[in-house]
Amino acid sequence: MIRRILAALFLLWAFGFLWFAVALPAPAGMRKTDAIVVPTGSRGRIDRGLTLLRARQAKKMLVTGVDPEVKPREFAAEYKVEQRLMNCCITLGSDAVDTRGNAQETAQWVARNGVKSVRLVTADWHMRRAAAELGQELPESVAVLRDAVPSQPSMRTLFLEYNKLLASQAVRLWDVFA
Repeated sequence: MIRRILAALFLLWAFGFLWFAVALPAPAGMRKTDAIVVPTGSRGRIDRGLTLLRARQAKKMLVTGVDPEVKPREFAAEYKVEQRLMNCCITLGSDAVDTRGNAQETAQWVARNGVKSVRLVTADWHMRRAAAELGQELPESVAVLRDAVPSQPSMRTLFLEYNKLLASQAVRLWDVFA
């Protein structure tokens, strides 16, 4: 009986992983939101956020999880951001060190700025967990548009991220039932 349960759980995990790896989220296209939120991490995220901000798809952008030693002028130089855009529209958040911290930092920033809709820009392999964590922190009244940056993740990256997603869901369930 125990072997059957374990075999069923393994098959469930394996089919879930297959779905996770094959059906990665896609870019959202052009659609306006109040703000853009970009957790630091893999390549292309910040560039995508800046492209959207310059195209006036949002009025402001939070880059969450920035190293505390990075100064706005260094960020501007690295990403070729004009000073006007840095001054008016970009916030560098340095409180977060992980995905859950990104969600918490974002929720605080959203509340301070009166934001009602957010475009979450992150890697395709990271989107599901980042959106789930953000959904836990934001009020239900704040709409989240998922905008995944296409990538070529390794099998290792997919394996680790899938298991992190499962672990975060397990913790969430534990909190509900505990």
